[in-house]
Amino acid sequence: MRARFATLLMAGSLAGSLSAAAAELPLDSIKLPPGFAIELLARVPNAREMALGANGTLFVGSMEAGKVYAVTFRPGAAAVVTTIATGLQRPVGVAFHDKALYVSAINRILRYDNIESRLANPPPAVLVSDRFPSDGLHGWKFIAFGPDGKLYVPVGAPCNICEPDPDRYAVITRMNPDGSGGEVVARGLRNSVGFDWDPRSKELWFTSNGRDWMGDDLPPDTLHHAPQPGLNFGYPYCHAGSIPDPEFGRKRACSEFAPPAQLLGPHVAPLGMRFYSGSQFPQQYRNQIFIAEHGSWNRSKKIGYRVTLVRIENNRARSYEPFATGWLQGETAWGRPADVLVMPDGSLLVSDDYAGAIYRISYKPGS
Repeated sequence: MRARFATLLMAGSLAGSLSAAAAELPLDSIKLPPGFAIELLARVPNAREMALGANGTLFVGSMEAGKVYAVTFRPGAAAVVTTIATGLQRPVGVAFHDKALYVSAINRILRYDNIESRLANPPPAVLVSDRFPSDGLHGWKFIAFGPDGKLYVPVGAPCNICEPDPDRYAVITRMNPDGSGGEVVARGLRNSVGFDWDPRSKELWFTSNGRDWMGDDLPPDTLHHAPQPGLNFGYPYCHAGSIPDPEFGRKRACSEFAPPAQLLGPHVAPLGMRFYSGSQFPQQYRNQIFIAEHGSWNRSKKIGYRVTLVRIENNRARSYEPFATGWLQGETAWGRPADVLVMPDGSLLVSDDYAGAIYRISYKPGS
C-alpha cells in the first residue's frame, strides 16, 4: 500500500487536476511551519472520519449527509469519489479491518465485507452491533481498531451536563470485530471523539469536548492518556482535572479522578487525532499528536478551526501549539477540520466537513 500510494503521488500530483476546485477555497490563507505545503486532494461532502483500506482506498464518513464515501486515486487524474452507503444515521465513523469497512451509525455498528473489490457495487451491510444508545446528542462517534485487534467505540453523554448511566454513557468501549465481548475501557468523558495509540507504548490517548455554558474560557477541552483500562476522568463532577461542576461538583472531589494529559483551548472542539507515524516530516514531529480542532460554536469570539500539535516526551504531554491555521479569518470560518490521517507516504490528510474537502499536507526540505 505504501509503494502504491507513493507511486500515485509521483505520477503527477493527485490534486493537480483539482486546480479549479481548489481555487474556490482560499488555501493560500493556511499558515504552516516552514517547509510544509497544503493542497486539495478531493472534494467530499461533509467529510468527517477517514480510514485507509489495504489497497489504498480512502474511506470517509459524514455527519449530516448520511453517506459513506470511497476515494480512489489514479496517476495524473483527479481523485474519484464514490458513494458506497446512503441513508444512514450520522455515519461519522469508519474503520478498516480484515478487508471490511466498519461504519458507526448512532446505535449501530455496520460492516461492509470485501469492500475494496466491490466499490462499484457495494455489498449489503452486515449488522455487527445495535446495542449502543440511540440518543442523537453526542451519539455520533469516531471508531478505530486498537493494537489488541478490538474495535473501540466511544459513547458521549446524552446532554450538556447530567448524570447518565456510567456504564452506558460518557464512556469509551471496545468489542471484538464480530460485536461480542463488549466492555467499558474508560469512564467520565462528556464527549470523547478522536483517539489513537502511541506507536511506541501502544497506550491509548484521546480527546474530549468539555461542557458548555460555563463561559467563554471554561472549561478547557482536553487530551487524555489511559495507560490502563478502568480509569474515570471526572464527568459530570469535575472538568479538566480541577474545575468542579457548578451543578454536580459537590458530589465528588476532583482528586478522585484521573487528570487530563494536556489542557487544550476552551471550546475548540477537538475531534480526530493521530500520532504521526510517518517519516516524511522532520524528526521532531515523529510520534507526536496532531489534533483536528473543529472550532467553537457558542463562544463570543471564535476559537479553534485549525490543526494543533501536542508534543510528547517520556510518555507525557509537554506542549500544545498551532500547526495549521487559517480556516478562521477574524470571526468568519471558511472551513472546519474534522479529522487527520497519516498516509503511507508520510503526508497528513485533513478532512473538512464545512468546506467538503480533503486536504493533503506534505513536507519538502528547503521549500
